[in-house]
Amino acid sequence: MLSRRLTRRGYSVVCAMDGQQAVNMAGAETPMLILMDMSLPVMDGWEATRQIKAASPTVPIIALTAHAMEGDERKAREAGCDDFDTKPIDLERLIEKIQRLLGSTAEDR
Repeated sequence: MLSRRLTRRGYSVVCAMDGQQAVNMAGAETPMLILMDMSLPVMDGWEATRQIKAASPTVPIIALTAHAMEGDERKAREAGCDDFDTKPIDLERLIEKIQRLLGSTAEDR
């Protein structure tokens, strides 16, 4: 659902089904930004983020998680995430974070 909403806003979106696929795709696709679900199968988002940042330290990553416990944002940032957002997703808030990290506005796309 999120990918459809972002596509309607003008973003080009590719989706990985698990953490290992995310790592592989990040190397092959050269993304401008990654929205990382932290509860992925095969390899969780925490480890996938660490591996992606090790290979591509400048690609911005926003952690998307239902984990809203104290310390989860710190854990995400320690893994390499540049920002953090909780589920359920507030699309307008997420778009603002995406634009800030990309240094763009909707008119720039």
